[in-house]
Amino acid sequence: MDLVKNHLMYAVREEVEVLKEQIRELVEKNSQLERENTLLKTLASPEQLEKFQSRLSPEEPAPETPQSPEAPDGSAV
Repeated sequence: MDLVKNHLMYAVREEVEVLKEQIRELVEKNSQLERENTLLKTLASPEQLEKFQSRLSPEEPAPETPQSPEAPDGSAV
């Protein structure tokens, strides 16, 4: 019985490590995409943002664009 228990515990630990690594990779990718999205929003004109929002979700009102775009670290761009 202990052999089965030990084997299952080992398998679970191994799977947990794999899942933790996948989570780390996804968090990193998400952060990268958020930074890219922020940069693209900063560089886009208000007209481009409005056009994009109308294509994306015509039934939802477009969010307001920031008046003074800021970099992710809080400094003005």
